[in-house]
Amino acid sequence: MGKAAAGNQADMKGGAGGGGGGGKGRSPTPTPNRGNGAVGGGASNAATATTATGRSVRSTLQASKTILKTVSVFLASGKRNSNNQAKASAAAREKRRQLRQRKMDELSGKINPKLLENLRKKTRFSKDELDALCRIYRKLVSNCQYAAKTLSSSSSSAAIVKPHATVEGIDRIVFRELLHSTFDIVTEEILMERIFCSWDKAHEGLPLRLEGWLIGLSTFLRGTPAERAAFCFRVYDLNTDGFITKDEMFTLLRNCLIKQPQDEDPDEGVKDLVEIVLKKFDLDKDGKVSLEDFMGTVAAEPLLIEAFGQCLPTDSAVVSFFSTLQV
Repeated sequence: MGKAAAGNQADMKGGAGGGGGGGKGRSPTPTPNRGNGAVGGGASNAATATTATGRSVRSTLQASKTILKTVSVFLASGKRNSNNQAKASAAAREKRRQLRQRKMDELSGKINPKLLENLRKKTRFSKDELDALCRIYRKLVSNCQYAAKTLSSSSSSAAIVKPHATVEGIDRIVFRELLHSTFDIVTEEILMERIFCSWDKAHEGLPLRLEGWLIGLSTFLRGTPAERAAFCFRVYDLNTDGFITKDEMFTLLRNCLIKQPQDEDPDEGVKDLVEIVLKKFDLDKDGKVSLEDFMGTVAAEPLLIEAFGQCLPTDSAVVSFFSTLQV
C-alpha cells in the first residue's frame, strides 16, 4: 500500500510536470497591440491640432495688429483734425477781436502802431498828420451819427435812414459838405456823387472808413500827377466800365456848362464840344477814351486833367487845410 501511493504521487507529479512542460513549449497566441496603435494615432492628431492652433493664434495676432494700427491711424487723424479745428477757431476769434479793436480805435480816432505804420506806407502823411486826420475823422463820424439820429426821429425819413444807421463811417452828406466848405469843390451833383464813390476804390459807394478816408485823402491832397489823373478818370467814368464814352462826355459837359442857353437847341453846342474833346483825348481813335488815352493826354497837357468838371481841390484850399491841422 505504501509503494502504490508513492507511485501514484509520482505519476501525478510527472503529469503536472508534463503539463507544465507542455505549457512552456506552446507559443502564446499573439494579441493585437491596440494600446500602442492608439498612442501613435493620438500623437499624430495632437501635432495636427497644435499646428492648426499655432496658425490660428498667428492669424489672430496679425488681425489684432492690423486693428491696432488702424485705430492708431484713426486716433492720430482725429487728433490732427481736432488741432486744426482748434487753431482755426483761435484764429477766427483773434480776427474778430482785432476787428472789434479796430472799430473802437476808428471811433476814438486812435491808430494802433501796426496800422499806423501801414498807413504811413500807403499815404504821404507823417505820423503827426495822421493823428490829426484821425481826430478829424472822429468828428466827421460823430456828425454823421448825429445827422442819422436827427433824421431817424422823423417818421417820414426813418424808413430810409434805418438801413444805414448802424454803418459807421463818413456818409455822402457830410462828405459833400466837407468838399464844398473845406476844399472849395463847387460842382454838379453827379460829380459830387462820383467823387464820393471813387474816393475809396476798395469799397465803392459805401460810407468811408478810416483807412479808405486817409488813402483817398492822400491822393486828393498829395497825389502824384499820375495818381490824381487816374482819380479824375475814375470820377468821369460814370458807369465804371473802363472808358469815358461820348454819352458820358455829353452828360458831364452839359451839367458843368452855364445853363443860360442862347440858342434854340443848346444840346447841339454840347455835342460839338464833345466831338472836339474826343479828338483831343482819343489817342487810339477807337471812339472812346481809355485810361491810357486820358493819362497820355494829361501828361502832355496837364491843364486838361479836369476837362470834364472840377474834382480836385485848389492849391490855396490845400495849403489852408494843412494849416488847420496844427501839427
